[in-house]
Amino acid sequence: MIDLGKYAGAVIGAYGVSLVLLGGLIWHSVAANARARRDLERQERDG
Repeated sequence: MIDLGKYAGAVIGAYGVSLVLLGGLIWHSVAANARARRDLERQERDG
């Protein structure tokens, strides 16, 4: 592994936070897409 020196904790923490935030954004996008798809199918069926 690459030697990060005295900043190893900060660098690894920053990577961890970034991964968590990216995961949250992906989850939110997938959930919003599913919700929009359901709403569109409901409108097409009822309309």
